[in-house]
Amino acid sequence: MVKISFPQPAAGLKPEKAAEGDGANSEILLPPCGEEQPPPMQTRRSSLSALCYLTMGLIVLLLGLVFASMYVYRYFFITQFPQLPRESVFHCGVLFEDSLYSPFKGKLELHEDVKIYIEENYEQINIPVPQFGGSDPADIIHDFQRGLTAYHDIALDKCYVIELNTTIVMPPRNLWELLVNMKKGTYLPQTYIIQEEMIVTEHVNDMEQLGSFIYRLCSGKETYRLKRRTSRRRINRREAGNCNHIRHFENTFVVETVICKKS
Repeated sequence: MVKISFPQPAAGLKPEKAAEGDGANSEILLPPCGEEQPPPMQTRRSSLSALCYLTMGLIVLLLGLVFASMYVYRYFFITQFPQLPRESVFHCGVLFEDSLYSPFKGKLELHEDVKIYIEENYEQINIPVPQFGGSDPADIIHDFQRGLTAYHDIALDKCYVIELNTTIVMPPRNLWELLVNMKKGTYLPQTYIIQEEMIVTEHVNDMEQLGSFIYRLCSGKETYRLKRRTSRRRINRREAGNCNHIRHFENTFVVETVICKKS
């Protein structure tokens, strides 16, 4: 602080006006020139408050958008466009007529278990030991990604691979819809049987080229390639040669696959 003092008047002289109180020792205190006053805090606090409110408002807006999107997806898309399951398992039984083996017994019944993999785009079919003769139990894979079909004849413990016949085998999505409608009773398949004949051509050494699905089915088993003869409506007597028969169902009719060795 700077101190300013006023000198006392000379002796014998009277001041024009008497100072009130102790006028001789009156002092005036002034703040130092170099000392600054602290800045006001009110403006800074207001800016921080506005920033906090803005941040909270953005968070609430984003949460509202997220919940609104979930609501629209749940109550519109799922309701209007139901999603197919990734995997579906069906136990199927279908009646069909066999004019050769049961001309007087009426209709035969074929049972099989079907697994449909929508995303992986393949089908797996298990045919248990049939109640009637003339057909082998088997496991079948229709791989639509690779365009291949594999038959595992359980009685022989051998695998056979051939190009996928899309005129007979329904794609996974279509087969799923067919089996669902059959389960509901809204659709009954036709009850006839067709036959496709195949010839064994060569042994398969590289199993990995067949894809992972067929590899898991046929790994460790003798595997052969097949060549298709023709696919026609079954009206002739079956040849009693060195052939094996597998009856299966993946369409609106039953298919009998006849696998024969080279003569």
